[in-house]
Amino acid sequence: AVVSTQSTGAMGKFFKGLAQAGAWACFDEFNRIELEVLSVVAQQILSIQRAIQTRAKRFVFEGTELTLDPSCAIFITMNPGYAGRSELPDNLKVLFRTVAMMVPDYALIGEIVLYSMGFVDARSLAHKIVAVYKLCSEQLSSQHHYDYGMRAVKSVLT
Repeated sequence: AVVSTQSTGAMGKFFKGLAQAGAWACFDEFNRIELEVLSVVAQQILSIQRAIQTRAKRFVFEGTELTLDPSCAIFITMNPGYAGRSELPDNLKVLFRTVAMMVPDYALIGEIVLYSMGFVDARSLAHKIVAVYKLCSEQLSSQHHYDYGMRAVKSVLT
């Protein structure tokens, strides 16, 4: 979800809840947030991380004293290089560990889905479905609303 400039306060409330409850949160497509908001969010996350690192029982977060549950965690996903995405500021990059991802094996996933639904020839069918989507992505005109990825393959299978 994209966070607007007006919602840095809402993000603060969210982080307060995470820190006190020991909850985990994953923010998808984090680099779609505006740079000004990311700067504020970086300070909020840093405050929580420092409290965890110093093993504090209580800490001050945006002027409010909170009880810390150190099992809380914040994760982010991002897709660099896409339109509408910004580069994360350096003060935010250092707060997270980078994990590289790779494109999944669509045919294998399709095969498993088809086997789970009772198809006997799932391997052959999955490869054919993936081949159709690959051809579509290569030969049809490129439109932003076209999706030939795993989400589309899965929607056909289920």
